[in-house]
Amino acid sequence: MEEEKKELSLEENFALLEQLVERLEEEDVSLEEAFSAYSEGMKLLKTCNEQIDRVEKKVLKLTADGKLEEL
Repeated sequence: MEEEKKELSLEENFALLEQLVERLEEEDVSLEEAFSAYSEGMKLLKTCNEQIDRVEKKVLKLTADGKLEEL
């Protein structure tokens, strides 16, 4: 039985990115660790961009007659 991978929220992904940046800023980080953190961060950024795009597509606009319509 294959376990379904839950998509993290945008906020959770930003928190993970922040942790990766903190790790990269540490003085004792090895080149291998830095590269791994950078690669993971780039994947997270791509995911965040996709999540933001989905949210933007759901943005609602209030029309003159007070109704909401999707952009």
